[in-house]
Amino acid sequence: MLHLQAESTRFSLDEKPHPEIPDFDNTKHVPNQVASLIINRITALYKNGKITGDQLIVLNNEMQSFLDVCGACERIKNTPIPYSYTSFIKKFIMVYIITLPIGYVFSLGYMVIPVVAFICYVLASLELIAEEIEEPFGKDANDLPMQKISDTIRKNIYEILS
Repeated sequence: MLHLQAESTRFSLDEKPHPEIPDFDNTKHVPNQVASLIINRITALYKNGKITGDQLIVLNNEMQSFLDVCGACERIKNTPIPYSYTSFIKKFIMVYIITLPIGYVFSLGYMVIPVVAFICYVLASLELIAEEIEEPFGKDANDLPMQKISDTIRKNIYEILS
């Protein structure tokens, strides 16, 4: 969550730091460092005979899924809407709204004024919504509830491990 919100982070699985969780190098990719730590722990469990080969295969698949999800989230975060696209959309909306009354004035008469105002409101609102949801991992009210999602994942993992 914190990695996606671009804050400097110190990974913590518990309320208090655990001795096997090192200080991560924030200049490197933190999720890969977390994955490496988990993979090392899984390998140690297998070597000590605490998990079977079948469990190792399942856990390796889960780790691959974890890294795939991290990559997908980072692609969402790091792919902004290009400026040229947003600029074009704004210009197109403006030209459309200016020329819209010409097309409807003869069939709607004076009713064209509220119709054009309503259409302008809808299109401008859609553009503002698109700008607002461009970065879904932030901390604004309209962003994803990252803290709640993280807390739910933590709770579910503790239930599985208990």
